[in-house]
Amino acid sequence: MAVNLYDSAYALETAIRQSNEYIQLQQAYNEVNKDPQSKQMFDQFRQMQMNLQQKQMMGQNISEQEVQQAQSTVALVQQNQKIARLMDAEQRMSMVIGELNKVIMKPLEDLYGNL
Repeated sequence: MAVNLYDSAYALETAIRQSNEYIQLQQAYNEVNKDPQSKQMFDQFRQMQMNLQQKQMMGQNISEQEVQQAQSTVALVQQNQKIARLMDAEQRMSMVIGELNKVIMKPLEDLYGNL
């Protein structure tokens, strides 16, 4: 009997949304957004991250000054307890997604061998 993969994917989406990791991430995100200073700091941090990622994807070099600025921004952002909690929750959620990705990719690894 064929399985509808999209039904399974939507069920996985629902399970993710109901997971403790996602709920904690959502709560931490809401806490940051309720505090104008934390929100502004976090938004600036995210913008910096996106700019650097975009440069990397376009094959552009990131200057030493940009690296130092990014490091000092990260250090500053991590001093904010609300943002630090959000970043910890993001990391836990990212680990869960990574583990799920391994499970999802297992059939292809079995078929083609370990790449």
